[in-house]
Amino acid sequence: MKDSFKYNNHIYAIDRFLCILKVIGKSEDEYYDIGVVRTQLDERIVFDENIVGTELLPIAVLFAGDIVCLDYRNDVEEPTVCYWNHEESSDLNPVTYIISNSFEEFLNMLTE
Repeated sequence: MKDSFKYNNHIYAIDRFLCILKVIGKSEDEYYDIGVVRTQLDERIVFDENIVGTELLPIAVLFAGDIVCLDYRNDVEEPTVCYWNHEESSDLNPVTYIISNSFEEFLNMLTE
């Protein structure tokens, strides 16, 4: 299984890719739903609280608590892929680093 990628001379381990779930009852997996993670991170992944829609969409949880996101700020049709740094981010000030220029490029970076 391809579960890591190299960026900026570091290897990042993907703990889990997020999904969209129809949650029925209580389930451990609900914590790995994109909507649940967005809600948990709240204003820590938002640049402007008045924006309607999503600028950063979490798609994977990294081993150390950071998140891989699709970044729609510059292009709503072709988002870049970035990682959100949980230690450096604060409310309305998410700190992100671009990993790749497209989701396809990101998938090609994944290694075992």
